Amino acid sequence: MKILVINSGSSSIKYQFTDTRLQEPLCKGMVERIGSKSSILTHRRSKEKTASVEVYAPDHNQAISHIFETLTKPTHHVIKSYKEISGIGHRVVHGDEIFTRPTLVTPEVIDTIEKLNELAPLHNPPAISGIRACQRFARGVRQVAVFDTAFHQTIEPYAYIYGIPYELYEELKIRRYGFHGTSHKYVAKQAAKRLNRELMDLSLITCHLGNGCSMTAVKNGRSLDTSLGFTPLEGLLMGTRCGDIDPAIVLYLMKKRHLSPEAMGDLLNKKSGLLGVSGLSNDMRDLLEAAASDNERAKLAIEMFLYRIKKYIGAYAASMDGLDAVVLTAGIGEDVPFVRERIAKDLKNFLKNFRARILVIPTDEEMMISQETADLLKGLRGQG
Repeated sequence: MKILVINSGSSSIKYQFTDTRLQEPLCKGMVERIGSKSSILTHRRSKEKTASVEVYAPDHNQAISHIFETLTKPTHHVIKSYKEISGIGHRVVHGDEIFTRPTLVTPEVIDTIEKLNELAPLHNPPAISGIRACQRFARGVRQVAVFDTAFHQTIEPYAYIYGIPYELYEELKIRRYGFHGTSHKYVAKQAAKRLNRELMDLSLITCHLGNGCSMTAVKNGRSLDTSLGFTPLEGLLMGTRCGDIDPAIVLYLMKKRHLSPEAMGDLLNKKSGLLGVSGLSNDMRDLLEAAASDNERAKLAIEMFLYRIKKYIGAYAASMDGLDAVVLTAGIGEDVPFVRERIAKDLKNFLKNFRARILVIPTDEEMMISQETADLLKGLRGQG
């Protein structure tokens, strides 16, 4: 099947077109700076060089138009018509407890996703815009919503309920949802292949380490626990996000600094983490360079980042009663050898006791979405 994957962000759209029989993308690209006076579309077909062009994309609808125009352009040799597309898979960040698996897009599904916008105000609205634009430019092609939160719906209540009055969960759905689910699921499957083992027989800790970071305990192919919570703010120290802190600090700061909820949210999400501690950068590479020049705050930020990972690995190994591998992925996990080497060094005896390995596996969320989209559509075709 030929599957187009659309990953819509607030000001960019990633796309990937895959033949699932070949298990490799035919082409991929991105439209950036949507809403600016001049947007940039980058496109790469198979192993060819990336081509970039300036386009006019004031909104997601126009950006999707450029994507379809690029795919059907004769000189690109991808497809002649959108009718060659078997299905379109969309990354949707938040599915609440309602969507626990990939779901065929219908008017009712779109309405339900819209009602969840308050849970992911920066992420769900662009996804809806992408879905609606694809409905206009690829009429009749079936679309599938693949939810970041779905993989974590196997977490038990004792791990996802917070220690606050239970009625707040019942009334407002305040609970641990977890994110990066598509990435965690993909690298867990790839880890099983790498280890030449069945995923159902493994205890894995998957570490998505980028500007946003999360870790997941994956036992027997299911998410047992994950570090991100009600929002993508909890857990590890991140590029600009604080991760775990005492909730009373929020109240204290709001009183002492006379901060509004919006200002407090801005501080925790955009001014904290590696950037806030170091005072230099949210980029681990910059901090390693500064640390090499004896910058103490850069050193502190790095050590805090590594310590938090080490602590979560210990907790998750205990929760699974064992460990077969720690999987590192995303920007820092894949491309910063120092982090991998330190984790291996710091956990040498711990991992040795479990006979566990450290694996570095590049994530490919778009490939995972294409596979799940194809699987759903094949199942529907079989039912028909």
